[in-house]
Amino acid sequence: MTPGRTKDKSEIIEIQIPAKPQFLKIIRAAVGSICEISGGNLDDSHNVILAVDEACSNIIKHTYGGPTEEPIHATILISPEKIEIRLRDFGEKIDIKKIKPRKLDEIRPGGLGVHFINTVMDEVEYDNHFEQGNQVKLVKYIEKK
Repeated sequence: MTPGRTKDKSEIIEIQIPAKPQFLKIIRAAVGSICEISGGNLDDSHNVILAVDEACSNIIKHTYGGPTEEPIHATILISPEKIEIRLRDFGEKIDIKKIKPRKLDEIRPGGLGVHFINTVMDEVEYDNHFEQGNQVKLVKYIEKK
C-alpha cells in the first residue's frame, strides 16, 4: 500500500493486486480498515466492502474474462466527508452504455451486482477514456457514528 496526500488534505492509499479472486481479500481488508478509520457507521462500512468486492469481481469476470495476472489497481481517497475508491483495470474496454442493473422482477441467478453497487454507494461513475482499460469510481459520503 502506498500512502499519500492530495492538495485538499485527502489521504491516498494505493493497492495493486493480480485480478484473481483469492487476492480480493486484500482489498476488502484495506477498505474495511479505511472505513473504520473514517469513523463511518458499521452498516455503511460493510456495504462499501461488498460493493468494492463486487466491482472487482466484475472486473475479473467481464473485463479480463476470468482470473489473470493482469492488475486491478485500487486508489482510495479518504477525506472527512467521503471515501472514494477508484478501481482501474487494463483489460478490454467496456461499453459503458451496457452496464445496467437487471430488472429485479427477472427471476434468475446472478446479475444483481450492479444494482447492489448503485444502491449502496452514493456515486458510481464508469470511465473508459483510457488508452487501455477502464475505471470505476465509487463514492460513499461518511455518516458519522
